[in-house]
Amino acid sequence: MRPEILFPLFAPSSSLKGVGPRLAPLLDRLAGPRVRDVLFLTPQRLVRRSRSSVAAAQEETAHIFDLVIDNHLASQRPGQPWRIRAHDDTGFVHLVFFGGYGQSLEKQHPPGSRRCVSGRVERFGVQLQITHPDYIVPPERAAEIPEVEAIYPATAGLAPRVVRKLALEALARTPELPEWQDAAWMKREAFPAWRAALEGLHGPVSEADLSPASPARRRLAYDELLAHQLALAIRRADRRRFPAAPVPAGEMADRLEAALPFKLTGAQIRTLSEIRGDLQSGERMARLVQGDVGSGKTVVAMLAMSDIAAAGRQSVLMAPTEILARQHFETLRGPLEALGVQVVLLTGRDKGNPRAAKLTALANGSAAVAVGTHALFQDDVVFQDLALAVIDEQHRFGVNERRRLLAKGPDTHMLVMSATPIPRTLELTAFGDLDISRIDEKPPGRTPVATRAVPASRTAEVVERLRAAAAGGAQAFWICPLVAESEESDLAAAEKRAVDLRAVLGTEVGLIHGQMKSDAKDAVMAQFAEGRLPLLVATTVVEVGVDVPNASIMVIEQAERFGLAQLHQLRGRVGRGRRESACILLYDPPLTETGQKRLDILRRTDDGFLIAEKDLELRGGGDPLGLRQSGLPAYRLADPAAHRDLIAVAADDARLILARDPTLENPRGQALQVLQALFDWPVGATGETD
Repeated sequence: MRPEILFPLFAPSSSLKGVGPRLAPLLDRLAGPRVRDVLFLTPQRLVRRSRSSVAAAQEETAHIFDLVIDNHLASQRPGQPWRIRAHDDTGFVHLVFFGGYGQSLEKQHPPGSRRCVSGRVERFGVQLQITHPDYIVPPERAAEIPEVEAIYPATAGLAPRVVRKLALEALARTPELPEWQDAAWMKREAFPAWRAALEGLHGPVSEADLSPASPARRRLAYDELLAHQLALAIRRADRRRFPAAPVPAGEMADRLEAALPFKLTGAQIRTLSEIRGDLQSGERMARLVQGDVGSGKTVVAMLAMSDIAAAGRQSVLMAPTEILARQHFETLRGPLEALGVQVVLLTGRDKGNPRAAKLTALANGSAAVAVGTHALFQDDVVFQDLALAVIDEQHRFGVNERRRLLAKGPDTHMLVMSATPIPRTLELTAFGDLDISRIDEKPPGRTPVATRAVPASRTAEVVERLRAAAAGGAQAFWICPLVAESEESDLAAAEKRAVDLRAVLGTEVGLIHGQMKSDAKDAVMAQFAEGRLPLLVATTVVEVGVDVPNASIMVIEQAERFGLAQLHQLRGRVGRGRRESACILLYDPPLTETGQKRLDILRRTDDGFLIAEKDLELRGGGDPLGLRQSGLPAYRLADPAAHRDLIAVAADDARLILARDPTLENPRGQALQVLQALFDWPVGATGETD
């Protein structure tokens, strides 16, 4: 039940003054459906305006002028702007308007009228001009032009100034709330009160006020981080109230490990020990295994599954794509079935009698392990005794999807795997309710991947290298970049590249992209995996997680457009066989300083965890590593990079709060309930997080 004090903030954003049927969907898309969402919009920059005469105006600077309208210069042909010539005692300036609404301008600002005008001054030839002035008002309304104005994010049809007006109205509706922060901590950090912090957020007077390091921004960021960490801590505590039958380490796993053609690394052994500790604890496991591409996460999961099978219970491994599911199935089936453990693959492609037979095997317990895609959590999939759910790349699944899978067993343990290394400082934001294991060693025998950065002007040399490699039986990936914010543009670029390479190499070239149907995509990937295609061109929207040991070259076009983590993930698709392998980063010079450092880091190391930390240092705020696609929550006020020093403090504070007041009943606890309701982080008992 939401506290009544928050009702004004959870009113529809359409209740704000001036938000009618036209603006409501635009505001919803920009901010969200509630007044609170508009309140949490953050100004992006400041505009400073100084009063000036035309003669004293500085170019590329915003000024306020007191002008007289001379005349209107109508556009002579389509595409030309409407111009208003105006002057003061010192000179002339043109006010320039595009968009074809000149007639209304002439009515509003007739020749001879005085106007206060503000905007950024530019020079066009010998003439000073202001394109689309920020303000053009009669002298009696001059006070409406602020000398310092916060500029908010906007969208087509919703101008920054309108957004600012709505944000300030949302602020005016904001009530005083009970203080939920510890008094000593607030004093130490010089935090303002909550509402005062919001006033500072929406009333900046200097660039320092916009900085994530300002006291107001840090206060609001800590509130959001604490609300999230408290939700995670409550989930963790709730989960521990649900018991699970202990699963002992079995002799079957020892035989399975002995039969492997390699020895486990120290990190794999440590991770397996941590998983077994969970399985034997009598509490439900909720553990994340982080490890680079090829670090051996699936083998560790397989050994845990063998412990489950030895106990007479069942396991499931769910992957986000059919390609990855089939790859996992091939990895697990041989070793497990050699020990008498039946493994089935269940995907959306299964129909009729074959599907029915698999469902029967799972329902009667004869199949101890299921591998598959989203098809696994469908209602007609029933397990006799599901004890372990392994979820690969868990961020690719929705919360409800994971919950439906876990609900198929009476006390299902959850093991999630991620190949996207996350900096330690950010782990708590994404996985604060999970125990975390890191497989930070590479298995012996992995071929090092030589990484080279090559200017695009040498693309022909790269193609020649591909020709020689293909003649020698090698295979290669060619990744096309994100050319524009449109899958169609990606597709056009990839299709052209595939045609060009096919012509130059004189050989068949595969192409996969996001607009292909799953069956067609799988067919091309299967051809490549089976060695029937020497080269595969792919767009960035495609998961290329198929294991092709014979692929030894990875070419990435316009590598400067990719994040470090994505480059590292793509590089990990080669170097899996015996051939010497290479990753070629084609870039368009000149590189920025950050772009140069990014490519240098990738050349120097293949340690995904180190790369994640370095990329965080380089990027600072924003979306480090593209992590919003990797499990990090989409915070509104906190920046996980800029405020990473606050994350661990919030996690410690949340644990201490629950240790002292598990039901949040004391005065601070009741205030914290308001904080939780304000941010609305979901709280459940399954270890799940949005």
